[in-house]
Amino acid sequence: MPLPPRHLACLATILMGSIVGAPSSACAAGPVQDAEVRKAVDEAMKPVIAQYGLPGMAVAVSVDGRRHFMAYGLASKEPQVPVTRDTLFELGSISKTFTATLATYAEVEGRLKLTDSVSRHMPELKGSAFDKVRLVDLATHTAGGFPLQLPASVKDRKQLIAYYRAWKPTSASGTWRSYANPSIGLLGLVTARAMDASFTSLAERLFGDLGLRRTYVEVPAAEMKSYAWGYGRDGKPVRVSRALLADEAYGVKSNAVDMIRFLEVNMGIGSVPEPIARSLRATRTCYFRSGELTQGLIWEQYPYPVALDTFIAGNTMNQRASPAFAIDPPLAPRDDVIVNKTGSTLGFGAYVAFVPGRKIGIVMLANKAYPNEARVRAAHQVLSRLTE
Repeated sequence: MPLPPRHLACLATILMGSIVGAPSSACAAGPVQDAEVRKAVDEAMKPVIAQYGLPGMAVAVSVDGRRHFMAYGLASKEPQVPVTRDTLFELGSISKTFTATLATYAEVEGRLKLTDSVSRHMPELKGSAFDKVRLVDLATHTAGGFPLQLPASVKDRKQLIAYYRAWKPTSASGTWRSYANPSIGLLGLVTARAMDASFTSLAERLFGDLGLRRTYVEVPAAEMKSYAWGYGRDGKPVRVSRALLADEAYGVKSNAVDMIRFLEVNMGIGSVPEPIARSLRATRTCYFRSGELTQGLIWEQYPYPVALDTFIAGNTMNQRASPAFAIDPPLAPRDDVIVNKTGSTLGFGAYVAFVPGRKIGIVMLANKAYPNEARVRAAHQVLSRLTE
């Protein structure tokens, strides 16, 4: 693969330095490179922040394991608290990637198989539609037509099980992709049952194994000072509540430091226990094609480089059902792709993307929801600039 122009320039500088006996500080992983990344991020993010009135944003970029952090605006308007790399943001549906990782970890540990039916692990659902829905269907949004959100009338565990027993698919599992919280939420319940532990305790253990030091399902009292306030459309401060399935589907809070670490270990940068490494890689196995994207276990991916229009189209299809086409056999994880996930709550908007083959990733955490198209466009601009 030919070197990018900036790398050729850097190589020339190194060679010249070796000839004249001078150090090549311009090519060190220091201020110059930081300035290059900051310029790319500033040019992409500042217009988005202005256009959508984002109170604050934390951005992290990893290039070959070298991290760069940028912080903009406020984590809280009243009192005014600036965003830092340590500010905690709600991840929204990026939380689902942790649930998928727990499921693949349970498979690595021999506690379940993704090809198992749901009712095999939830006897209370035997005789329902879940006799024919596999765990992998839950993790790929292809169970058969769940709504995006759990109905508001479902308020406790008894009602939740009754809801699942009564659920009637609108299509055969594995034929349509319909993005849904009840689907991944159920996968979390099954995984916890298979591992004989609470979902929260499993998640906390996973965060530790991943090397994430300040990532939480429930933010401890000592960390509340670092927890940003989200802001809704009315401009009022808001934070997510711990409703049914919130922990499994959209309830994780984290910061830019931990999330860029998460992307790095997904790219094979940094050490994690071997079963965790296997689990992470398994989440990037792709089982379906739908629209412009290839569907892994929650992760969505595209060949890289990807055309911006294609990238946007795939990231704006979660509000509608789309035909899904099984990949048989499933597609093993590849490095020549871009892997991404969006996430939102009422007051937060998050986005992560990484290119395993280029060892580059970006984290964007904001305390206001804004369109997925704007997130994808900004990230695409940064990644294209840094990989050209």
